[in-house]
Amino acid sequence: MSQFDRNMNVLNNRRIVYIREPITDTPSEVYDWGSYYEEGTFEYYALFKSKAKINTYKSLKWHLLVLWYLNPQLDQDDLESLAESICLKENGFVTFKVSDQLLKSIIYDVSMCDLEVPPVNKSRKIIFNWNSMLSTEEKLSIVGTMIGRSKKINSDDIYSVMLQLHDDNKKITIGRVSALLNVSQRTIHRNMCNELKKEKELLNQQL
Repeated sequence: MSQFDRNMNVLNNRRIVYIREPITDTPSEVYDWGSYYEEGTFEYYALFKSKAKINTYKSLKWHLLVLWYLNPQLDQDDLESLAESICLKENGFVTFKVSDQLLKSIIYDVSMCDLEVPPVNKSRKIIFNWNSMLSTEEKLSIVGTMIGRSKKINSDDIYSVMLQLHDDNKKITIGRVSALLNVSQRTIHRNMCNELKKEKELLNQQL
């Protein structure tokens, strides 16, 4: 086992792409540690970057769809074989048992999707280089500094901090978010919509 107790050979031996940098969006600023997108980018895909495992049908379908989208060389048989390997609990990708019937249904749904349309993705303002040697604390400090430059914090800024906390396997709390953005907890509460609150709980459940 390797990356966070996952058998990454399931992907690497097949030369499966599971990380992709933005392809048309241009970063506002580029640094040694990575890139900053002032308006955010939806084009960054990085699966299996954190310890969070696939724990729902919806999440499993999304992961398989992204893999299908990022690997146009795969045919139907390849997709089925890859999906079967990912759904084996002993390979460390999923937390629940996937029945044969459920797996067939997911594979069918994924194979019918229009690959000309990118899978729904989360907007990212900060993308660290994959091989960055920065510690969790250093990354979070950069996130807080870059996003905190804005005179007015909005929901997108809060979400960017939440995603970075999640990537680094840290529980998302109002206190941590406010500290990183150098604003009061009241400011965070004021700018968190119900959708963002639900996303916070969902991300925390995955840890």
